[in-house]
Amino acid sequence: MPAAESTPQSNGEVVVSVRGLTKVFKDFWNRPKARAVDGVDFEVRKGEIFGLLGPNGSGKSTTIKLLLGLLNPTKGHIEVFGHSPRHVQTKSRIGYLPEESYLYRYLNSRETLDFFGNLFHLDKKDRDNRAEQLLEMVGLGKTQTRAVGEFSKGMQRRIGLAQALINDPDLVILDEPTAGLDPIGCREVKDLIVALAKRGKTVILSSHLLSDVEDVCDRVVIYYGGKIQANGTLKELLAKPDHLRITTPVLPRETLEKVLAIIRHDISTGEVRVDNPTQNLESYFLDVVAKAKLAAKETSGAQSGARVAEYLRVGGEAKSSGEKVLEKLSLPQAAPAVATKPAAETAAPKVDDSKLSALVQQTASAPAPQPEKTLPQTETAKPADLSKADEKLSSLLGGKK
Repeated sequence: MPAAESTPQSNGEVVVSVRGLTKVFKDFWNRPKARAVDGVDFEVRKGEIFGLLGPNGSGKSTTIKLLLGLLNPTKGHIEVFGHSPRHVQTKSRIGYLPEESYLYRYLNSRETLDFFGNLFHLDKKDRDNRAEQLLEMVGLGKTQTRAVGEFSKGMQRRIGLAQALINDPDLVILDEPTAGLDPIGCREVKDLIVALAKRGKTVILSSHLLSDVEDVCDRVVIYYGGKIQANGTLKELLAKPDHLRITTPVLPRETLEKVLAIIRHDISTGEVRVDNPTQNLESYFLDVVAKAKLAAKETSGAQSGARVAEYLRVGGEAKSSGEKVLEKLSLPQAAPAVATKPAAETAAPKVDDSKLSALVQQTASAPAPQPEKTLPQTETAKPADLSKADEKLSSLLGGKK
């Protein structure tokens, strides 16, 4: 579904302004080595999904790094929210998913989001609340205790997307967000991008997957050799004004022949073709997976995402049922609540004083045994030879030491 039909029109507020942007990389002797970006001009407005397209080495990633203040331009002017990209307060309003997921491989998903939330000085309550919502949103709610280094590339992209949204940014910059994702994940990310734009957030998307860009972007620029070769809305760039398509239900053969005869009578040149419309492979794939989910098939990998995180929604509520991320493929799976009773709250058994005295007399001369470590009383007994690593893991998962 093209973004023009699914996202509101921009209100005109300029979020990113680029004028005459040029970046020349130089060698050790300060000689020009490569002109990565050459005299680029464009604007991105609030609520837009703006696409950066181009072959490898055309200047897309360099432009993104310039917008983030990670590189200094050789020439030109950049404004983000009316300030320099190096303005500290401006950076707090930006979420960034780089082309490669630079994550600490020994942290689990929850710890990763807690780390990035700390960078934005979020208090613990907000960090925990947002982390829980984001992990469910990106389909990692059931794998949050696994180390990120064990994740596949697609699962790393999911947690990377979650960290890009932990600060509730006004501008989201995504560099190849669907790289390594399965078709379900691609669809979820695209639905999420559209949902963010509906809520007034601005998205800059760089991707080599043209079908992804076509599905969500309002406007695009196409780079080649560091320069913009084409720009505009998708409708402007993709429309063929010299062709017309007519779609109808199946017609009787006699009616179809009459229609073709009329059309051919008025058209002296050009081909008139009649065929059956087909769905794309993505739609067919998602339909097959949806049927598998209805048959209660399980997977140990990433789950389908749930609703957009609550704190990312306007007023804390979704405005329509269509704002779920891939709702048709996501069936509610409520985990059963397991109640544990602390040992301190367990009623102590009543002791017979006479039996206790007899027991003391029998054992008075015996050496005192070494006290044994006992585990907390829970509904599920732990084995006596539990290793230290397992005890630590148990405490991370919510158990008591």
